[in-house]
Amino acid sequence: MRADVVIIGSGISGAVLAERYSKAGKKVLILEKRDHIGGNCYDYIDENGILVSKYGAHLFHTDMKEVWEYVNRFSDWYPWEHKVLAKVDDQLVPIPVNINTVNKLFGLTISTEEEMIEWLEKNRLPIKDPKNGKEAVLDKVGPVLYEKMFRHYTKKQWDKYPEELNASVLNRIPVRTNTDDRYFSDRFQALPKHGYTKIFEKMLDHPNITVKLNTDYFDVMDKLIGYTKLFYTGPIDRFFEFKHSLEDKLEYRSINFVSETVDSEFFQSNSVVNYPGREVDFTRIVEYKHFGKQKSEKTTIVKEYTTDEGDPYYPVLNEKNLAIYQKYQEEAAKVKDVYFVGRLANYKYFNMDQAFKNALDLFHSLEGDSDANLEEKLNKTFKSNGIEVQ
Repeated sequence: MRADVVIIGSGISGAVLAERYSKAGKKVLILEKRDHIGGNCYDYIDENGILVSKYGAHLFHTDMKEVWEYVNRFSDWYPWEHKVLAKVDDQLVPIPVNINTVNKLFGLTISTEEEMIEWLEKNRLPIKDPKNGKEAVLDKVGPVLYEKMFRHYTKKQWDKYPEELNASVLNRIPVRTNTDDRYFSDRFQALPKHGYTKIFEKMLDHPNITVKLNTDYFDVMDKLIGYTKLFYTGPIDRFFEFKHSLEDKLEYRSINFVSETVDSEFFQSNSVVNYPGREVDFTRIVEYKHFGKQKSEKTTIVKEYTTDEGDPYYPVLNEKNLAIYQKYQEEAAKVKDVYFVGRLANYKYFNMDQAFKNALDLFHSLEGDSDANLEEKLNKTFKSNGIEVQ
């Protein structure tokens, strides 16, 4: 198999790099272990006629204009400000924690930001430079909300209590001092009108791109010839199992998605409801029909159970794993013309927009071209060959 550029994986990172290099005139070969493109963003129409995501809901949000303009090349989008409810003490409360959350759980009548700040100051446990997830939450909201909303949810999600995780894991969760019940506060929040799979199809629709599905890189790596760059988006420890026999295996969490058809118009009042308590084993229920105001006589719900088995989704960030990852970083620096990109290869949690930006930045750093400069060069090349540029 011959190509100028080989990319392992067809998720966000792989698709961005393939799209950019193909436009730059390079022959690109994508090797995808799964039977579809799009990585964990893959979605499809189910038996109820509802657009669902195979690997959990993906909500696009960003403050980065560059990323927003880039994704708009491949789809029309509709505004979607994501909101999440959590079932706590047999009632549904908004998360992130805000004025309405506190009022419902504690029977209060807080009405101003000043009152909310005062409540937080009375209830939080100030901790300078939190060392772990527990300290991070206690510093933000104090022990009562920690117990009600964070401790057991974290255990279900990660199979570790907050004190066993890096502070950054729980520091990602905001706390609001107003009544803003949006899960994200970014400037651009939207969902693609026809789903994410259609975006990846358009990104990879180029004569310079060849995609081979159901193909494990490690089964065919000896057959690859002619390439000058290889981009690897899988788990970094798996890459080196085959060359350096490093004994340490990184921890990742996977998710078991259990889909159910409910014979009613809707099952729940919101697209996503979290279950932070110990009364159920799943972490949340996603009802996809809410996204895009889809119409169907029945509805599809998906319960999510996190597990250590299955495809890796989330790196488990604690001191032990970060130390192991450091070893792999050192090994990666020794490998010529191989670049490790994406959540699994970088052992870092990326939001969708961060994954797009990370891949775009890598391309620009290697090729030294901005999008504008690249398009200008391509146009000149086309015109010199007598090709009209549309």
